[in-house]
Amino acid sequence: MKNKVIWITGASSGIGEALVYELANAGAKLIISSRNRDELFRVKQKCRNQIDIHVLSLDLEDSKSLPSKAEDAIRIYGHIDILINSGGISQRALALETDLATEQRFMDVNFWGTVILSKAVLPQMIQRNSGSVVCVSSLVGKFGTRLRSAYSASKHALHGYFESLRIEIDNPNIQILLACPGFIKTKVTINALTADGSAQGSMDAAQENGMPAEECAKQIIKAIEKKKEEVYIGGKEVKGVLLKRLFPTYFAKIIKKAKVT
Repeated sequence: MKNKVIWITGASSGIGEALVYELANAGAKLIISSRNRDELFRVKQKCRNQIDIHVLSLDLEDSKSLPSKAEDAIRIYGHIDILINSGGISQRALALETDLATEQRFMDVNFWGTVILSKAVLPQMIQRNSGSVVCVSSLVGKFGTRLRSAYSASKHALHGYFESLRIEIDNPNIQILLACPGFIKTKVTINALTADGSAQGSMDAAQENGMPAEECAKQIIKAIEKKKEEVYIGGKEVKGVLLKRLFPTYFAKIIKKAKVT
């Protein structure tokens, strides 16, 4: 990762923040983005080499502004080697109780924000015949569960879109990686949206006992280096992907009883 130009969204907290520290230590040249400019500077100040870390604030929900933000990012170093789409929001609400405006936010932030930025940087990667686009999805991008309907839908959409895009590009030098974390110890559950769009404000027990964000970041970086197309990260919950594939009826019974709050 040394001297690679890497743009990370969602860099002010959670997995995105952990990726900043790991990649900065590896000698990468970073562009870090999120809505919270002050938090981005906090993250930057915690890194040893701050000269190669540029802050570029953006709002993934503001779709119209994203193409110009991508142009700004490319101008900083002249190109992007790796785009890591780590920004997003989670959900803690029943489908029939969640208003449509809140459900739309999940698609705007988690899906469309990722798509727009990726489409903006991929042409220069194709022109240079080198690059990686990483989408931080979720295990619920592979299977659904309670209280995650719109969130799960946004992550499933990422898989459908980027798997198709990978086939269309059909270039071994252009990597598209879908990283699927399970329970990772971050503030994602505190900031998760409830039915009316307000933040939950509390930590889930499973998240509290989940994998440290630093370990998750290391596994994502390892998957980038190994040119993987998909990686599952977490504890025993990652077995759900294989269980659903091989024993769907049995898996359906298990997931109904799973503690997901």
